[in-house]
Amino acid sequence: MATPEVKIKQTEMTDRGTMQVVVLSENNRPIENARVRISYTGDPDNIIEELRTDSSGRTETISLSAPPLEYSEAPGADQPYAEYNISIDAENFSPLLISGSEVFANELSIQNASLRPGSNLRGSSIALLPNTLFGNFPPKIPESEIKPLGQSGEIVLSRVVVPETVIVHDGTPSDSTASDYYVPYRDYIKNVASCEIYATWPRATLVANILAIMSFTLNRVYTEFYRNRGYNFTITSSTAYDHKWVYGQTFFESISQIVDEIFDQYLSRPDVKQPILTQYCDGQRTTCPNWLSQWGSKTLGDQGYSPIEILRNYYGNSIYINNAEEISGIPISWPGSNLDIGSSGDKVRLIQEQLDTIATIYSAIPRIATDGIYGERTQAAVREFQSIFGLPQTGIIDFATWYKISHIYVGVTGIAELV
Repeated sequence: MATPEVKIKQTEMTDRGTMQVVVLSENNRPIENARVRISYTGDPDNIIEELRTDSSGRTETISLSAPPLEYSEAPGADQPYAEYNISIDAENFSPLLISGSEVFANELSIQNASLRPGSNLRGSSIALLPNTLFGNFPPKIPESEIKPLGQSGEIVLSRVVVPETVIVHDGTPSDSTASDYYVPYRDYIKNVASCEIYATWPRATLVANILAIMSFTLNRVYTEFYRNRGYNFTITSSTAYDHKWVYGQTFFESISQIVDEIFDQYLSRPDVKQPILTQYCDGQRTTCPNWLSQWGSKTLGDQGYSPIEILRNYYGNSIYINNAEEISGIPISWPGSNLDIGSSGDKVRLIQEQLDTIATIYSAIPRIATDGIYGERTQAAVREFQSIFGLPQTGIIDFATWYKISHIYVGVTGIAELV
């Protein structure tokens, strides 16, 4: 869809952001030595950077021009992010062109790319859509925040579960021509948040909005909302019905790290088992009493409100943060406390086994013994893993690192098909 105003001119891009491109095969293996060329979307033939991927499928992080930071700090007509074209080719893979990859001032953009095997010289292309705060998208059709259950024939899960994958219908529910995509849950939430809000906002604002997105999504999962209506998908990409989701969307480090830290959380009310269907709007072009206002939450974050204070400002004082009872597709659950130098036992041995398996694919991670003792070599492997996958490089296995290791392990081994 077209944006409502003229796009940012290159001469107005006075600030800087950063970008890293991650190139994988369709079976989640890193592609080494892929050539990555970057140009302005408005000037696609002028290559401004040419990079190569390393053994983990990642380019170096580079600095790129971006509009002034203040463009994303308040509603306005100026586009707050720059748009870049990313052209990727690698031996034995078909080329890929991504147009409209976004860069904000002072933010790290992570552009993931999946290449198809083959020698089709024409390759394929992805055209990314504008952020919903800048583009023109249909407003949400209001629904009840709590779904009535117990109706004849209704399918409802017995407990709140974070799904391994979300099936996204890329259109309105009734559009039978739209494609369905199987998307890992965390990647889905990162994608939606990167489409719906600006990564430059205060951390408390980002957390509040991400919690609202996750709770809405888990309500769709818990109530089997679309399956109960005869569809075979979890959620749509239509802003009129659900959230905006865009195939190939740029992620942002600030959003990605928050999702990894809190992905098992959602919003509850007393005596209500299902996650609350937390609806929201931009609060400027569309107003929505008793829903979260995205721009309003930005103002509250600037004023020092905490995430739960922001959420209660819109959804009422009875709203609280809950944790899912199960995380699907993960071989074994978080031990409940950090693993660090001196830790030992079965949980350490399990994570060593998973890390060492991942190291057979991501060769920058040092191989380690599975002896159940958290020593310096395990710490070094954890730190390298964190570096590759965008986590704080502490060398400590905290909640986010534990589940990221399990997530990557499942991805590279296909073990989820067996559990």
